[in-house]
Order: sequence, then C-alpha cells, then structure tokens
Amino acid sequence: MPYSFFALISRMRNITRWSLMRNSAVENVQEHSHMVAVLAHALAVIRRDIFGLDANPEKAAAAALFHDASEIFTGDMPTPIKYFDSDIMSAYKRVESIASGKLLASLPPGIRRSYELLLSPEKSDDVCQLVIAADKLAAYIKCLEELGTGNLEFRLAAEQTLNKLSSLNMPEVSYFLEHFVPAFELTLDELDFSID
Repeated sequence: MPYSFFALISRMRNITRWSLMRNSAVENVQEHSHMVAVLAHALAVIRRDIFGLDANPEKAAAAALFHDASEIFTGDMPTPIKYFDSDIMSAYKRVESIASGKLLASLPPGIRRSYELLLSPEKSDDVCQLVIAADKLAAYIKCLEELGTGNLEFRLAAEQTLNKLSSLNMPEVSYFLEHFVPAFELTLDELDFSID
C-alpha cells in the first residue's frame, strides 16, 4: 500500500478558511500555509539580521508550511467557536493531536521523526513562537486585504488581530508591521517597483 502523507497534504487546498465570514477573495489552508511560511521566514530573518538574535529562517518556514496540516481531518474551525470556552479549546487540541498522529502514520517509519517535529512542535520553542506570530500576521494581512475591497465584515477581526500581534511583544513583529504591512494597503500602481 502506498504512503498517503503527501496526497493528504495536497488536499489542504480544499479546506476553506474564514468560513463564517463573507469573503471577497476565498482563501484555502494551502494558500494560508504558504503565506505563513513566507512570513515566519521573514520574521526569523528580521530577528537574526536586524536584531542580532539567534533564529533559523529555514526551520521556521518549514514548520509554518505544516502548522495547519491537521485541518486536513478537522477542517478549519472558526476562531469564535474554537476559543468560545476552555472545554471546546481542549477538545479541539486533542482532536488536532489525533489528526497529526494520523498524518504521521501515513509516512514511512524512517522519516516520521522529521515530520513529527514539524507537526507537533514544542510550544515553548522559538520556532513555534515565530510560526504563531506569522499565523496572526497572515490573518491580519488577510483582514487588511478584505477591508481594502470595502468588505467591512473584517473590521473587528483586523482590530482584534492587531491587538494580539501587539501583545506578543516581539520586536520582529513590530518591525514587520512598521516596514512592510503598509504596502499591503496600496494598489498595484502605488507599489514601488524601482530598483536601487
């Protein structure tokens, strides 16, 4: 029997995000995971190259690519439901853990350990911290993009997500918000294509 891990991973594109909200541009988990990987990599580079702290951009990007892989089995539960109370949150975390286990079981034993570190990172790990920040940053950017189309459905989500980002007290996040996020509110014609 063939191993199904990568065939399952490819189905992340079939899982829609923001399902309770009216979207002007539908986003799936695969697209989201790519953006989170790009942002986690950027945050790690900023941490290392701007602030002179230890960071591994490649490891952060890899972990971010798989941060929502369990949603292949669970779907993307809307935030207001997932965090409604501690019992729901605990139950959902348990379901995510079981889903990650199912994914790991779909790999050959010789490479499972490498993917286990990506699917179940230590919550205190610096890489995990960067991925969590990148996940929130991707959500904030999605909110800005929706607001840019006139979709006020995302107004409160944008405010709440920005507050969560600020509460992280991560200098690399503040740097990204200051230096890169304003460009997401520009039109294509307003973006600077000049080369120094």
